[in-house]
This record gives sequence, C-alpha cells and structure tokens, in this order.
Amino acid sequence: MKEKEIVCGFSKWSKEQKLEYISNLFENPAEFVQELKSFYHENPKKQKIFDEFSENTISNFYFPFGIAPNFLIDEKVYHIPMVIEESSVVAAASKSAKFWSDKGGFHTEIISTTKIGQVHFIWNGNFEKLKTLMPDLRDRMMDRTKGITANMEERGGGITDIELVDMTREIPGYFQIKATFETIDSMGANFINSCLEEFAAELKDFLAESPYFSEDEKHCEVIMSILSNYTPDCLVKSWVECDIDQLEGIDEELTGEQFAWKFEKAVQIATVDVHRATTHNKGIFNGIDAVALATGNDFRAIEACGHTYASRNGRYESLSEVHIKDGKFRYSLTVPLALGTVGGLTNLHPLAKKSLELLGNPGATEMMRIAASVGLANNFGAIKSLVTKGIQKGHMKMHLLNILNQLGATEDEKTKAKAYFEQEKVSYNAVDRFLDKLRSPSQVVKGVYINK
Repeated sequence: MKEKEIVCGFSKWSKEQKLEYISNLFENPAEFVQELKSFYHENPKKQKIFDEFSENTISNFYFPFGIAPNFLIDEKVYHIPMVIEESSVVAAASKSAKFWSDKGGFHTEIISTTKIGQVHFIWNGNFEKLKTLMPDLRDRMMDRTKGITANMEERGGGITDIELVDMTREIPGYFQIKATFETIDSMGANFINSCLEEFAAELKDFLAESPYFSEDEKHCEVIMSILSNYTPDCLVKSWVECDIDQLEGIDEELTGEQFAWKFEKAVQIATVDVHRATTHNKGIFNGIDAVALATGNDFRAIEACGHTYASRNGRYESLSEVHIKDGKFRYSLTVPLALGTVGGLTNLHPLAKKSLELLGNPGATEMMRIAASVGLANNFGAIKSLVTKGIQKGHMKMHLLNILNQLGATEDEKTKAKAYFEQEKVSYNAVDRFLDKLRSPSQVVKGVYINK
C-alpha cells in the first residue's frame, strides 16, 4: 500500500475519478479496479440507486441474504429473510424456529409504540413561569407543525405530547422540550426531527414575544433539536413456552428438567454478570440485526437503544428472562424496537422491498413482533448449545466453509473436507493440515483413502 496524503475536493469528484485515485494507492491499480467493478450491479439504474444511498461510493459490499424458515409467530408461519455474515446465526434461528413450531411457536405482545424527540436549550429564566405558560407554548408548537403532521395524522399518528423538562441540576441553565410521537409504519426520524426544529423556532419566538418574561429571559440558546434513539416506550415482548417434559431429548446427556435448570442458571448469570450479559445480548441482536438489515432498517439505532434499555436498572443485564414453575418452561424477551416498513431504504433497496413482500408486507408493529421473535430464537439456540455440547462444535462446523475459502480450497476439496469433518473438530490448523495431506500424493487420512 502506497503512502497517503490529504486530498481536497474528493466528494466533488466523479465516481470514476474517486476509483482511479484510490486504486493508485495499491501496488496493482488495474487489479483493484477490476475487483471493485466486479461487484457493480449489472443494471445501471439499480447501481445508481446503490451509489446514492451514501457518499463517496466506489463499489458495493455484499453480505449474504439467507432465509430462516418455519417461524410460527402468533399462529402465522413466516420464512424470514436475514442478512448477516456470521456463520451459524441463520442456522441457529432456523433450528430454534423448527424446535418451537410444534410447541405453540412464538407468542408476542406490543406493549407500546411511542418514540421520543428533544429540543435541548440553555435559558437563564424562571422555570416555574415557563412551566405555567407551557399549555400556550404547546398549542403554538402544535399549530406551527400542522403542515408537517397532517399526513401522519391521517394515518393515525402524530405528536402525542410535549413537555418541559428541568435539567439545571445537571448543567446550569439546561432545559429540554421533550416530545413523544406516534409514527405508525415509518421509523419516523425525518418526521420527528422536522417537528423538533419547528418546536425550537417556536420556543424562541414565544420567549421573545411574551410580555411575561423580562428582557434577560427573552433569549434562549438552542443547542440542538434531535430525536432520541432510546425508545423505552416502543416495546415488544416475545416468548416461547412448553411443559418441561417436552424438553426431553434436547440433549442425550440431560433430562428435560436438568436442561431447564442449566438454561435458567445461564440466564441468571447473564443478569448478574456484565461480561456474560454483553455476549448474551449480542446473541439476541445477531437475529434482530439480520432482520433489520434485510428489511432496510437502522440496526445501529436498534442496538444502541437495546443496550441502553439493558442498563435501565442501573447495571447492564440480560434482556431476556426465564420462568420455570409448575412444570412449565417459559422463555421471554422484552426489547425496544423502533422499526419501519415505509420510507427510507425499506422503499429504495430492491431486496429490502422483496424481504417485506416475503414477510407479507407487514406494518411496523408486525415487524416488531417478527424481529423480537428472531432475536429470542437466536438467543435460545445459543444458550441451548452453551449448556449442552458447547458453542464451538456447531459454530466451527458452520465456519468450515469460510476456512476452506481462506485456504483456497477447490469444490472437490470442500466436498471431501465436509465429509471428513463431520466427525472431527474444526479449527483453522486442522483444516490446513487436512488440505496439505489432500494435496500431497495419495494418502490415507483417518482410514479414508484420498486419491489426488
């Protein structure tokens, strides 16, 4: 890689100019260009859509698009699209879905769907006076945003509340206008932020025009107006349940009761130990993020919210809970999920649209139910593996193809390796040694004659 330098005006260059410049940083520029262009979409119109998703694009970056079939959610069957590069995630979701399909499947409940936005401002005025006048300010804010909210209100959404929050104990002179929103089937970021910016402008006008404030109180400094990705009141719950005797046979070395006991202890550990809780919840988001990506949703916002919610009790802990009582096993996940099925990438990305079509073109609340159930399925699968055979056995089997590809295995070598490692532990070194023997003159490996 050649030495780099500060470059000016990069964003104004054409795509070809950007590609040429970046390629010249490599030892073989032509090879680099050819590699990146091999990932262009064959349809120029679709490629233009991909180029315009973000800035300074020079190619596409592919992730696998997989299907986890047989999800029974609220008595409805789904075959769920998942976009993820990590081995074993789709397999774990599929296996869990199949396991629970004859035990009633996944059950869900939408607890609430409210989203939050804030105007953060500094003001050296009398809080009680502004609080008293808040009903008038609220009316003015609602009136000022009528043009923005009209379409949303027609669909049953809009602004649900506006309140004044005193934060001066934290920062001198710091206040908030905190608003709650219902955005129906859209994630609603642009809608919320547009409303908030109008609230900020109205706040400044209200203070300047009101006869109730002194000259010193007529000015405020708006720091920012922005939605919050923490949506603790946009909650969904998903759960599975069965009689403990239905867990018999889940592992050859454990009874159903023993499995349930170990499973319960694993979840309890994730509740009291932050190190385990982090990995535990990561397993939940393996599933949720994969569904979010497949449907064009913002997985980063979803994760940030979920991890904050996991700390709501003053420490970071498990998002899922297990209850065992009267011979019943019940496993549940309660998680905030601000998802959308209209607007943004959900409408623009061709595969996001196909994903939603495959799911039956769900609304936002149905998407919440689906994503939460996939998250619970992945988490159940991970814990089941951990408390029985261990995570690596299954995970490394799924990772075998990645290792073989890294080592440049042919299709014939992959076929022989998959057969061989059915009964052997998979590791990078073990696969490397196997390929070495396979590529040498006729060998016998573990009693299997391999003819080059």
